[in-house]
Amino acid sequence: MKSKFDPQKHHRPFGYAQGRRSIRLKGYDYSSEGAYYVTVVAQGRECLFGEIVDGEVILNEYGKIVQKWWNEIPIHFPNVELGAFVIMPNHVHGIIFIFEERRGEVLSPRENPNNNNLNANDQGGETPPLGKPTLGQIIAYFKYQSTKVMNRIETPNAITRFWQRNYYEHIIRNEKELQQKTD
Repeated sequence: MKSKFDPQKHHRPFGYAQGRRSIRLKGYDYSSEGAYYVTVVAQGRECLFGEIVDGEVILNEYGKIVQKWWNEIPIHFPNVELGAFVIMPNHVHGIIFIFEERRGEVLSPRENPNNNNLNANDQGGETPPLGKPTLGQIIAYFKYQSTKVMNRIETPNAITRFWQRNYYEHIIRNEKELQQKTD
């Protein structure tokens, strides 16, 4: 597959984004339960994920990777569900729901109060994510995983940026804040 991607053009030196100020709401808890509409833009607004043909987006290999890793978010973050999602040639839009409780949580042997047969040297399996993830951690996971796979396609020994720093979000609904306003 030949893409319009140029590793020299899309690579940014380490520390490039330093000194920028945050676009997040000051003091807002982005791990709080709610629905968030996010937009993540391709580096330099390049059309890296596909093209529009007859009014329909046709995903290329990069676009299919982006779709795969978006779908993986709830597997890595059990308290997250996904809503509508669309990939455009140079950006993605999606809705992320963050919940207080983890869905289908399975306790590890160490966390299970009914397991009295624990040895101090027992080794567990894969470590689950700690605490409640923030929206930023969720988006960082998505961007990191998709970038890692896309880098293997044309530049296996280089680290190339496919995403702009940051993301845009709009808080659709925060149940706790809505309840406080009506009380």
